[in-house]
Amino acid sequence: MTQTIAPDSPVRRTARASTRRPQRLRTVRGLLVLLLAVAGALLGGAAPASAHAALTGSDPAQGAVVDTAPTRISLTFSEQVAFSDGSLRVLDPKGGRVDTGKPVALKGTTYGVKLRAGLSDGTYTVTYQVVSADSHPVAGAFTFSIGAPSATTVQASGQAVGGGVVGGLYGLARYVAYAGFVVLVGGAAFVLACWPRGAGVRAVQRLVAGGWVALTAATLALLLLRGSYTGSGKAADVFDLSLLGQVLETKSGAALVSRLLLLAVAALFLAVLFGAYAKRDAKASGTVEQRDLTLGLALGGTAVAAGLATTWAVAEHASTGIQAGVAMPVDVLHLLAVAAWLGGLTALLVALYRGPSVDAAAVRRFSQVAFTSVIVLAATGIYQSWRQVGSWPALTGTTYGQLLLAKVGLIAVLVAIARISRRWTAQLAQQPAEVARPKSATAAAKARPKGAASRGQGAAASGKKVSGKRDSDKGTSGKGASGRRGAGTAQDSSGSRDPRRAAQLARQQAAMAAARTKQLRDADPLRSGLRRSVLAEAGVAVVLLAVTTALTSTEPGRTEEAVKAATPATAQASGPVSLRLPFDTGGQDGRGTVDLTLDPARVGGNDLHVFVVRPNGKAFDVPEVKIAFTLKAKGIGPLPITPEHITTGHWSKSGVQIPMAGDWEIAVTVRTSDIDQVTVNKNAKIG
Repeated sequence: MTQTIAPDSPVRRTARASTRRPQRLRTVRGLLVLLLAVAGALLGGAAPASAHAALTGSDPAQGAVVDTAPTRISLTFSEQVAFSDGSLRVLDPKGGRVDTGKPVALKGTTYGVKLRAGLSDGTYTVTYQVVSADSHPVAGAFTFSIGAPSATTVQASGQAVGGGVVGGLYGLARYVAYAGFVVLVGGAAFVLACWPRGAGVRAVQRLVAGGWVALTAATLALLLLRGSYTGSGKAADVFDLSLLGQVLETKSGAALVSRLLLLAVAALFLAVLFGAYAKRDAKASGTVEQRDLTLGLALGGTAVAAGLATTWAVAEHASTGIQAGVAMPVDVLHLLAVAAWLGGLTALLVALYRGPSVDAAAVRRFSQVAFTSVIVLAATGIYQSWRQVGSWPALTGTTYGQLLLAKVGLIAVLVAIARISRRWTAQLAQQPAEVARPKSATAAAKARPKGAASRGQGAAASGKKVSGKRDSDKGTSGKGASGRRGAGTAQDSSGSRDPRRAAQLARQQAAMAAARTKQLRDADPLRSGLRRSVLAEAGVAVVLLAVTTALTSTEPGRTEEAVKAATPATAQASGPVSLRLPFDTGGQDGRGTVDLTLDPARVGGNDLHVFVVRPNGKAFDVPEVKIAFTLKAKGIGPLPITPEHITTGHWSKSGVQIPMAGDWEIAVTVRTSDIDQVTVNKNAKIG
């Protein structure tokens, strides 16, 4: 027999409640997609620029030509760096190593390595790959010449570190670590300071525990990835135990191990918070014993949270540069304020959407916590901005400054949305208790849709729907059967228990109970408005956290400006130089034009191309073409270059070394016969 279900029956209401669930899931998925997209764009883009120490000088200087062979090479960086075996190499023109021993610290941020005695003339290449004091890898290369520049088989373009698959995974792990810290610390603080009853809410417990798991997993991943991240960059080296041993001996490795130890203590803290504290809060709220336990958890949790924040402060930006002793505690306060605000916001969002009705007093207390956090963020952020940026031009002219402006803009948007949330909170606090948090049977009845059956009737109706059978006339009346089903003791027509029908009935009753709970929770329009504004805050917070993580992977503006000021003009590329030089040797077929291109026309290696064409524009060959470079202002040259013949009318030479920037005279000698030749000159700015 087919039975129809009333439109307003509990089953229908349960079905409608179930249809809303995909909408919430879509919202969560949208936030997750936004998180991944922003993290990928910012963190992936920031990886190549993760070199925070920069080479500010060297002896011999980059591109210099020295008369006698030096006994030592010295490099000066913008901050302290760490060398490993083979991280500083000096190579002769054929690629052989001429350095001896390990790099040593000379003075301040200057490091040196000894060279072999009796080096021959030619161009030498210096390559380095080090780890800056703020834990980021940096690599580069430059050349210098003894006597005169020469051809070299070594490419002086430098190594790319911090990128690739390993660099991307390392950046993702850093983001997850920050997010886990924010959720763990902020969620626990929200429970202790704002909503003690939340310690017994399963959704909040899962959120905070998830933050702990995320931070622990990300920390382990960073330990495994770091050796390859600062070294070869190969994925195969991630599980190299020898590299892991080297990482553990560094400052960054010690910070990560300390973080794992603190996370073990944090696990005990969570066990007490969601165990003994949650039970005592339910049974003995407001007692002296409960207050003592709350105070103990607050003090212990603050100590653990500060310790976790310190593991970032001692290993990254705050630990280097000016006023490091002040910057590290300020950085700890900054991280704690971020966690209290954004982590508490996440916990509030989960409580509003997944938990029971949140007290208006709890929302009001969190509003005060968030306001205090914003003040701390503003104070510490101003100091950090001054310390890392250093000047107004660096604020707009460097990547760090631009990201910082983006972060400030996002915080402004977040504060504006928070003001809307505060308005909802104020209106919520003014509601009568029976409206703000319906408890009475009258309020529950008002929240229930019209025409809804009572719990026993709904259960009976549900029982009829699932079983699809008619009650037998044997021993039971319709009313008695309905009553037994409502009590959860479903029986068949013969009076025996039917476990399958009882299980179905229990599931239906649980679904109806969840639907009624949600109706009570969602009945208040003020709470709906608060949920929407908090959800908007959480969306902006996701982007803000990604920008903050990108800032930690970007060279500070002060350092970038200092490097630009200290970098000699010899290191600057001016772009390709193209010259057209007419010639006339006076002999037969002795007229034409030489088109010369020097790319990229900078100090160091360049590609030279020479094209010889007749007056009618057709290419033709001549017996010989020679080039010479002279820098008269410095007494350098002429430096002879003999390009190789490639094809008709085309000669080329790779690795042409220009030792210094300046106004160079380029002399082109063209020989059209055994006795006919001419030299034409033209000046060009190189470097």
